[in-house]
Amino acid sequence: MPVDYSKWDALELSDDSDIEVHPNVDKRSFIRAKQNQIHMERQQRKLQIETLKYERQVNDGLMKRISSLLSALKAHAADAETRNPGEVAFQAVMESAGNPEDDKPPARPEGVHAKEEQPPSYTKMMATLLDQVNKELDEKKPENRYNAMVEEIEVHLKKVQDLQQDLLKKLAELEKEESRKITSESIHTGFNSSHITKSTPSTSGSKKADDTKVELLNPNFSLNKPEESKSSTAEDDDDKEIEASADAKKFAQIKPGDYRESHAFIGSHPHILSEKETDGLLVMAFDAQLEGKDDFARQCVHQALLLQYCRALGKDGVALFFKRITTKGHQAQDVFYKDVQDTYYRIKNRAAEINAQRAAEGGSGEGVEQIQLHAVEPGTEIKIRIPPEKSEDAAEKRGREIFDGFSPDMKKALESGSLDKVNEVLGKMTVEDAEEVVGLLSEAGILSVEEQIIDATTEEGQKHLKEMEEQAALESYADDPE
Repeated sequence: MPVDYSKWDALELSDDSDIEVHPNVDKRSFIRAKQNQIHMERQQRKLQIETLKYERQVNDGLMKRISSLLSALKAHAADAETRNPGEVAFQAVMESAGNPEDDKPPARPEGVHAKEEQPPSYTKMMATLLDQVNKELDEKKPENRYNAMVEEIEVHLKKVQDLQQDLLKKLAELEKEESRKITSESIHTGFNSSHITKSTPSTSGSKKADDTKVELLNPNFSLNKPEESKSSTAEDDDDKEIEASADAKKFAQIKPGDYRESHAFIGSHPHILSEKETDGLLVMAFDAQLEGKDDFARQCVHQALLLQYCRALGKDGVALFFKRITTKGHQAQDVFYKDVQDTYYRIKNRAAEINAQRAAEGGSGEGVEQIQLHAVEPGTEIKIRIPPEKSEDAAEKRGREIFDGFSPDMKKALESGSLDKVNEVLGKMTVEDAEEVVGLLSEAGILSVEEQIIDATTEEGQKHLKEMEEQAALESYADDPE
């Protein structure tokens, strides 16, 4: 059988010992120069491959955003016939902004475009593209500017797609050249693994399903539910009540028209630009609407959507939003205010439904779970003590802060000193809210259990004393039945 030696043709050797050179040329120097040339060409080719791959990756992200913008523009094409085309276009841009976390292009590999600056964010790329489109439209002055905008953006998308095809063609040629030669770097160890199968004797009472059970390296992994551990954690997080942070609550106190203060607050507290804080402010708006605080509910909605828009506009979204919202007559104002109004009315309608449902349940005679305060030990009673306003004691200062944070109805009930009035206010709350208030009352030291003073000279006092003695006798018998 003849031996095929053609497979060795792909070997690229850099130290040909049998090479012949001119007598005036040093053979070792020539071989060394040949080695360096081969290595430099190989490194340059690898760098070109990495560069082309990186450029294609960045272009893929840009194409995704252009395609998303085109889809949004086409979806709102009918609206552009009846509304302001510029307003509709701005709404489409907002919807196609994408996730702010993906706004930054991927990090460049080492050595790729080392002398150039880091590529701009996708938001800036899209802003540059739209500026070019608007400039071209201003020159052409089409009758239907909205449709012309869609067509121009499609032209730019086609240019990026053609560029991707050219890069792919060059990349294929370089990879083909790279794989044509066998080098030491292309050699890898194969089949370097070991596997031990442990068998355990089956018991007579075991089921057939147990015989086929696979022993896993990770015992927490489930074959039937591979995401069980993750989903359980996610469910626990979802079960937690959404609540805005302290800084977000301060942000909610800023009036809707005071954009200067809102801008400054976000600049000093950038961490509130998160989806969690937006949801927390919307929950605050819902709670305020349930309590009939319409103005504050609308204010919370405004501040929540302000954070949402700043995130949606990308890395430079904060500056871009406040520039547009404070520009007199800018179409962004109509879009934002309409969104605020629509969101608020949805919350208002839902809150009205819930309040109506609660009123119906309260009037139906069915028992509703409530939190009520009463003394547990016989002969004791709960006393109410309001922390003084001006006190040097740290505990009393903290107690006064908690007291000032209560609702007006609760403060009025506490100031009356009547436990029945406090229970009346607690009865109107949900169990969760009432439990939180009781905890704050305890923390502030407002409630205290004291010995009850009984006037045995009166008929009512004697009756009460007799009941206490009977109760004590029953408890004594329960402790020692013999």
